[in-house]
Amino acid sequence: MHKREELDINMKLLQYALLVFLGACSYGTLSSIMKLGIGEGFSVPEIVGGQYFFGWLMLVVMTLLFSRHKLRWKQAVVLLACGLSVSCTSITYGLAVGELPASIAVVFLFQFTWIGVLLEAVVTRTRPEPMKIISVIILLVGTVFAGGLADHGLSGLSWKGAVFGMISAISFAIYIFVSGRVATDVPILTKSLSMITGAMVVVFLMFPPAFIMDGTLVAGLWKFGLPMGLLGIIIPVIFFGIGVPKIGSGLGTILGAAELPAAVVMSVLVLREQVTMLQWAGIVLILGGICLPQLALVNQKKASTREKIERAGA
Repeated sequence: MHKREELDINMKLLQYALLVFLGACSYGTLSSIMKLGIGEGFSVPEIVGGQYFFGWLMLVVMTLLFSRHKLRWKQAVVLLACGLSVSCTSITYGLAVGELPASIAVVFLFQFTWIGVLLEAVVTRTRPEPMKIISVIILLVGTVFAGGLADHGLSGLSWKGAVFGMISAISFAIYIFVSGRVATDVPILTKSLSMITGAMVVVFLMFPPAFIMDGTLVAGLWKFGLPMGLLGIIIPVIFFGIGVPKIGSGLGTILGAAELPAAVVMSVLVLREQVTMLQWAGIVLILGGICLPQLALVNQKKASTREKIERAGA
């Protein structure tokens, strides 16, 4: 019986961790899709606007079908405000992709790993666990290899792209942090719709959605906006919203590192970019860095469960 309880706890933790992992992988596909859209002649504002247009529409339909929860006005205001971090990530990351190669843009965004762990430590006033620090170091080394920096360095890169990339990293770390702490009692679809509504308002203020009326949408923008809405809004926002509150923002940030391997693999499959052996080695390091804290968490939960069982038996 005791072993079954331990197994159930471990399986639930791994399920929540898997959701965050899949959400990060989904987000990692965006840079390649955006590059394809830019290659077809669409601008970054149009592609990002299309992403939010379709993502918001899909969330509205899903919420009407499966979630009729009414928000208190305070909850609504907080969630709309939290959407600012989502929109800031999309806008600045989109601008970074427009200035940098897809595999390099995601390296800058990837800095959210150590920023997120640092943010959690500052807000909670606790020192990061040694395993988290080791994991982040492994992730950063893997980033240097996987992003191609060990092969090509940073020479000749756009400074504007680098700045936009770092801003996107900061805002993404904030998003992961707040998604695990804000309105955790609100059903996930209602919560996601509120956040994305706030984010979409900001995106449309920055990038007026002329594409809805001028024919750009039906002329081909939908081919990029629709998958980006699904992979960049629906899947990550919902999966992060379910998983991060259960495993914590620190581990959620580390699991978010799956984004870079996904981006590199997509750049090979979709953009036909060349990936060196060092980059593949970096991907292996990143996946190893992701696994370490998950194993530590499972062992920690096992020890906690055993202790509770022993106390109950005594």
